[in-house]
Amino acid sequence: MSDSDSRNDLRMPDDDEVFAVVTDMLGANRIKVRCMDGTERTARIPGRMQKRIWIREDDVVLVDPWDWQDEKADVTWRYEKQEADQLRREGHIQ
Repeated sequence: MSDSDSRNDLRMPDDDEVFAVVTDMLGANRIKVRCMDGTERTARIPGRMQKRIWIREDDVVLVDPWDWQDEKADVTWRYEKQEADQLRREGHIQ
């Protein structure tokens, strides 16, 4: 199976969302992320994702930065490893 055969339609960022890479686990459902817009943010894992979707360091996630506090964000999506590799190949993330 070649790369073109394995091309999946991935969830792409909505209006306010940005790609981010998890850099540190802070505990209490919070993580430190490096966003593709160049900002380091503290992101919150929402209750609907806790204990259902496990997030680890170096995972690629989508975050929605807060309007009133730009250094914070909410995690909206986590990509599987093969999806993250595809995003890197296509140049969406570094």
